[in-house]
Amino acid sequence: MDDFSDIVMPGTVLAALAVPNKKALFQQLAAVAGRSSGLDPKLIVERLTERERLGSTGFGGGIAIPHGKIEGLAHVVGVFARLASPIDFHAIDDMPVDLVFLLLSPPDAGVEHLKALSRVSRRLRDRLFLAKLRGAGSPDALYALFTSADARDAA
Repeated sequence: MDDFSDIVMPGTVLAALAVPNKKALFQQLAAVAGRSSGLDPKLIVERLTERERLGSTGFGGGIAIPHGKIEGLAHVVGVFARLASPIDFHAIDDMPVDLVFLLLSPPDAGVEHLKALSRVSRRLRDRLFLAKLRGAGSPDALYALFTSADARDAA
């Protein structure tokens, strides 16, 4: 399934997010995720930071998928950001990151969490799709790419 409307909402897709580093990025993503989920942004930042200590979620090609499990969620929540300028993420290929897809899951969502990570990872390995993400002019255009097969084909 290439439609991510079960994970992202229009308000959780950001274009040209300006952040100087990973810490500021996590704070901005957590604020957005907190608004959409009702969770405390500080708790989200803590979970993301804990996960990054295990190893960078930057998987190469300018892409990162920070993720974690957090109490208080009923389902998987996603936030996508295209950064105004790439930042160092200690990615596996040492390249800076400009596309970030945050995934948060309930603590008991083992299979659901892994399926969501797999879907996002698979989609973000598609070079044509990445070019469309990097070329989209607005949050609405980015959202359409994630939620509409027609928009992906026409973009």
